[in-house]
Amino acid sequence: MFLTVPVLSKGYREKEFHEIEVNNELDWRKDHFKSLLVNYKRAPFFSTYADFFEDTYKKEWKYFGELTEYMLKWFLEELGISVAFLKASDQQFEGTGSERVLDMCKKLGARVYIFGTLGKGYANTKEFEEAGVRPYFQEYLHPSYPQLWGEFLSNMSVIDLLFNCGPNSLEVLMKGNVTKEDLKKKF
Repeated sequence: MFLTVPVLSKGYREKEFHEIEVNNELDWRKDHFKSLLVNYKRAPFFSTYADFFEDTYKKEWKYFGELTEYMLKWFLEELGISVAFLKASDQQFEGTGSERVLDMCKKLGARVYIFGTLGKGYANTKEFEEAGVRPYFQEYLHPSYPQLWGEFLSNMSVIDLLFNCGPNSLEVLMKGNVTKEDLKKKF
């Protein structure tokens, strides 16, 4: 089941991400929490994280970006990932696609940029290398982990991972994949 947040659709394509408003005329928050409850109440770590989701869905969110930022920061904290957090809307990045990513790297002083596998289809690696930014294309190996309902389903939400694996979630995510330390050795 996909959990989607309805947005006010009038003119949303012309808006910046941080300007997109949530459609609170629909009772999506109650539906989201009910879906989590029905599907995960028997998960080993449901009680560990349920309060966060219940509290999150009690709030009325005006902007979609505020909700996603709030949840992303919580997910990072729960996974034990400590990173600097900058919003693109607070920066002055220019260009589109590969040009925008390279501009971001230059302005933030990056020496390496980690693309997902699909980055190979749009990244102009020559421009990155000429600018002193080494492109790295991640080949993420999706680990399996115990889930409640039968055969393992990959590419689920981090919510599924947390409810099923709890404090071991980061270890599960990184199993068989390149770590920060591996990249430091390589670059």
